[in-house]
Amino acid sequence: MKAYVFPGQGAQFVGMGKNLYEGNTTCRDMFEKANEIIGFRITDLMFGGTPEDLKQTKVTQPAIFLHSVILAKYMGEAFRPDMVGGHSLGEFSALVAAGAMSFEDGLRLVIARANAMQKCCEAHPSTMAAVLKLDDKTVEEICAQVQGEVVVPANYNCPGQLVISGTNEGVARACELVKEAKGKALPLAVGGAFHSPLMEPARIELAEAIERTAFQAPVCPCYQNVDALPHTDPADIKKNLLMQLTAPVRWTATVKNMLADGAQEFIEVGPGTALQGMVKRVDPEANAHSAEGVE
Repeated sequence: MKAYVFPGQGAQFVGMGKNLYEGNTTCRDMFEKANEIIGFRITDLMFGGTPEDLKQTKVTQPAIFLHSVILAKYMGEAFRPDMVGGHSLGEFSALVAAGAMSFEDGLRLVIARANAMQKCCEAHPSTMAAVLKLDDKTVEEICAQVQGEVVVPANYNCPGQLVISGTNEGVARACELVKEAKGKALPLAVGGAFHSPLMEPARIELAEAIERTAFQAPVCPCYQNVDALPHTDPADIKKNLLMQLTAPVRWTATVKNMLADGAQEFIEVGPGTALQGMVKRVDPEANAHSAEGVE
């Protein structure tokens, strides 16, 4: 069984998607449609902008979504998923690729999500850090020890790697405790505290956009971030998508559940190779690679 997985924020790079645009008419049309919907030529920033351009949340999220979804479209008949999943933003890419919503509706939702999250970032300076070399329970206990500030587990990426999220002071204090526990803490260059309670205003704003969007049952189960379980019911998918903004990404459990449900091959669709690495950290024997084709 094939599991197709879609990356989230941080996978972007200058030049992403350019081969697709130049090499295929259908792909080019989809990129141009996206330029229209977004209201500026995001392709210019993707293909020839600066890393700083691409780091803006309002640019990063639609850029990664476009690269992933258009690559899946380019694969054509070769894209035959038995299951799909996406890391954070990648969940939107996975749902569109699996037919749960249209390309245009998915893009509009991603734009709404990115803009809502950008507002949160600007209103409440906050951050994230990757914690390495400690087990999940230890990191959870460290977060609970920090009083008077927000700091929570945000991304359960793979064994020995958990990203924490919160106020600048909360994350800084947690990082000190991580070092005392003989772990390693790496501050991340992100705009805010994603997947934390600080994203609640963005969740409220996104709720209206999700309610307005038409969802259908996907062609295969989508393993969603909030519970790491497979879903096909449109009502459940919508509810879980909304909860995702303030809840942790349970990626380790997602990969384990996909394996338990029969996944024999993991194919990463989109920029970067981060998810392949995480899959192999969960199961060193797992067959994980990038989508083949123009990329």
